[in-house]
Amino acid sequence: MTQRTMQEFAAEFAGTLLTAGDPGYDDARRVHNGMIDKRPALIARCRTAADVVEAVRFARANVLEISVRGGGHNVAGRAVTDGGVMIDLAEMRGIDVDADARTVRVEGGATWSELNDATAAHGLATTGGVVSSTGVAGLTLGGGLGWLMSIHGLAVDNLLSVDVVTASGEVLTASDAEHPDLFWALRGGGGNFGVAVSFEFRLHELASVYGGLVAHPLSAAGDLLRFHREFTASVPDDLTVFAALVHAPDGSGVPLAAFAVCHAGGPERCEDDLRPLLEFGAPVMTQLGRMSYPAINAMLDDGFPKGALNYWKSSFVQGIEDGLVDTIVDRFASAPSAMTQVVFEHLHGAATRIPVDHTAVPHREPGYNCLIASVWTDPAESDENIEWTRETYAAITPQLRSRRYVGYLDDDDLADAIEAAYGPNYPRLAAIKRTYDPDNLFHLNHNVPPSAS
Repeated sequence: MTQRTMQEFAAEFAGTLLTAGDPGYDDARRVHNGMIDKRPALIARCRTAADVVEAVRFARANVLEISVRGGGHNVAGRAVTDGGVMIDLAEMRGIDVDADARTVRVEGGATWSELNDATAAHGLATTGGVVSSTGVAGLTLGGGLGWLMSIHGLAVDNLLSVDVVTASGEVLTASDAEHPDLFWALRGGGGNFGVAVSFEFRLHELASVYGGLVAHPLSAAGDLLRFHREFTASVPDDLTVFAALVHAPDGSGVPLAAFAVCHAGGPERCEDDLRPLLEFGAPVMTQLGRMSYPAINAMLDDGFPKGALNYWKSSFVQGIEDGLVDTIVDRFASAPSAMTQVVFEHLHGAATRIPVDHTAVPHREPGYNCLIASVWTDPAESDENIEWTRETYAAITPQLRSRRYVGYLDDDDLADAIEAAYGPNYPRLAAIKRTYDPDNLFHLNHNVPPSAS
């Protein structure tokens, strides 16, 4: 990048351009995962879709790698490039709720916390993850598991349209009516197809939910996971329950087995639906009650603080088999970090009644996603935590399905993991990639290269 080309770019750019040494550069290049330490040659902090267009054209003309930062929450850290151009949407956080139409339009830099607060003011909500600091864009483009997926489907199942800047520098609106092939791909295909600058979602009435946490001693973990398997076999769409092996959040580091609960139905249903869970075992903590949807979406935030070091592995399982239970419980006892969790996310209800080929997300079978989320704070402990995570994942591999959730893939997950994330939808994604990004300009993601023909 010469000074002249930078000056020409700056003249057309309404946002902020940052290079190494500029105030704010180091803060802007850091993302949620503290393990990521990359230095872009240029950070283009955009304010409008026109800024994004200019940034894409500038990077392409100067043969610079592009990364795109929405919320910056992705564990793999693909939002930052070494030596390239980081297109940063942090200042594009506008949210416009149409309460009468029950829709919301949100820009690509917003987080789910911001979106949830805006929609809750009208008694409305949509599926949006389980950690509120997650970016709307990244979670949605990856599919969007969340507390409301069993009653309202995944985030992509509530998506009505996306405004996206393509590799050619065009701004396209993708929906069922316009560019439907691109709209199909954006619903789960990640950042492969351009820079998503705004999203339009369908909203649903939701005044409050009933939920919280129920924790048991780790000695009950085996029985708890087996009970979770039986209990979730017949839960209604209103109820989502995850099971997890965690550590006490009070600083003691005591290992626990827990249920995370969200019931989105009427109060009259909660007691009957949750009675078996509340009668199970002898919990050491029960914190359940009626709360707002923004509150339950932030319930797990403290377990994933910004700047902590993260290394994750996950895969889907058809069921929580005894062999998987025994291995996970045994391995968790040796977890080196008191922040590490193993979570079984239950997938059922509305999310599983969508055809596999309706969106790019192929995960439509009832079952569970097993997530090993290793989190720690001391860089000197990175090798130990990464090794434990890899060894634990290897130990449970015989019980796993060959299906992965793209939003949880880490930086060292290779092409076979990406293919496993899309299954039968992968060839169609590669063909659409050829149409909209034939040169694979947007490759710093869980990449689907364009097909040859």
